Amino acid sequence: MSNKSIFALIAVAVLGLVAWNSFYIVLQTERAVLLQFGKVAQADVPPGLHVKIPYVNQVRKFDGRLLTLDAPTQRFLTLEKKAVMVDAFAKWRIANANQYYTATSGIKQVADERLARRLEAGLRDQFGKRTLHEVVSGQRDELMASITKSLNALAQKELGIEVIDVRVKSIDLPREVNRSVFERMISERAREAREHRAKGKELAEGIRADADRQRRVLLAEAYREAEEIRGEGDAKSTAIYAKAFGLDKEFYSFYRSLQAYRESFSSKEDVLVLTPDNEFFRYMESMKP
Repeated sequence: MSNKSIFALIAVAVLGLVAWNSFYIVLQTERAVLLQFGKVAQADVPPGLHVKIPYVNQVRKFDGRLLTLDAPTQRFLTLEKKAVMVDAFAKWRIANANQYYTATSGIKQVADERLARRLEAGLRDQFGKRTLHEVVSGQRDELMASITKSLNALAQKELGIEVIDVRVKSIDLPREVNRSVFERMISERAREAREHRAKGKELAEGIRADADRQRRVLLAEAYREAEEIRGEGDAKSTAIYAKAFGLDKEFYSFYRSLQAYRESFSSKEDVLVLTPDNEFFRYMESMKP
């Protein structure tokens, strides 16, 4: 191969390399700035195919999608000086590519670090204005809205970043106070249990006393009714006996003697010690031949 051919190939290769480096593409999901000798020549390059001067211009591309800053868990004090551990995150995206590049050199880690410091300061300020109840439930939405608004204004001004949303994932008590809180909760539940047991015991005593009273009343009424019935039966029995005695005195006496014999000798172990001429054996004596 001759020298001319070699030079021609080299020239073609150089021209191809120059042509290749003269074009660049910016995607829809990207933000870009065009640099000229390290300085920003075009602040916000739109998506599409573009031309640049090789070795003179440089293109820096950044992720233009919605990004997440997961802030580390921080310890804050509420208005009543109670410590809480807060875990939060922020959603952000690049609003001004030129300012973003100037402030962070286009490095996401640098942007996250600076945004995290401002988020921490905003959270500390907002938690310091509210009580524990307000930050947990009462004014939580208002707190996040305030932080988002203030952080967005600061980030756009300093970093060229638009903060879309700030959310608090969890609010916990520090480990050193968790045990004391749990012990206090246990003691409160134990006190409530004792109160419920005392009320239950009091109600049980009342129910038991009322049942005993009703039992005594029922027994007294039953005894009264039984005595009345027994009295009526005795009265009827006496009337029948009297009537029978009036009809035949001798037969009544004989019948009563038989009843006396039956009751006296109801058991084989019964023993009577009487004289043979005792009136008790009058009818037995009369039956002798």
